[in-house]
Amino acid sequence: MNVLFFLTPKSEVAYIYENDSLRQVLEKMENHKYSAIPIISRNGQYAGTITEGDLLWGIKNQLNLNLKDAEQLDISRIHRRLDYQPVYADASMESLIERALNQNFVPVVDDQKNFIGIIRRKDIINYFYQKHRGEHGDG
Repeated sequence: MNVLFFLTPKSEVAYIYENDSLRQVLEKMENHKYSAIPIISRNGQYAGTITEGDLLWGIKNQLNLNLKDAEQLDISRIHRRLDYQPVYADASMESLIERALNQNFVPVVDDQKNFIGIIRRKDIINYFYQKHRGEHGDG
């Protein structure tokens, strides 16, 4: 199966740019109710993922909890504990599932590492659940 079957395209994904301010990121995450959000460069390449925890510790350690200063802090200056690892568009299902085990979503990049969208873990689980129900006549 092609991993692109599960793709939510970039045009339907909330993401941030690596030079967005901390305040912009906080507002976007709050608006979308996300606990993690992909970061892309201005030229479209996947640059990582920022989580609520990363933001919390960045605010504590770099701003002394001063939200006004958050308007001046580019998100790229916030230390990230880890980044969600992307897969290439032609990745195997095994590779996709391996990543999805430890991530809420899997960023997808093209051959030039340009961000093209995400695959949500819940969409993978739902696919296999529906397939299981169909094979076993459940429901």
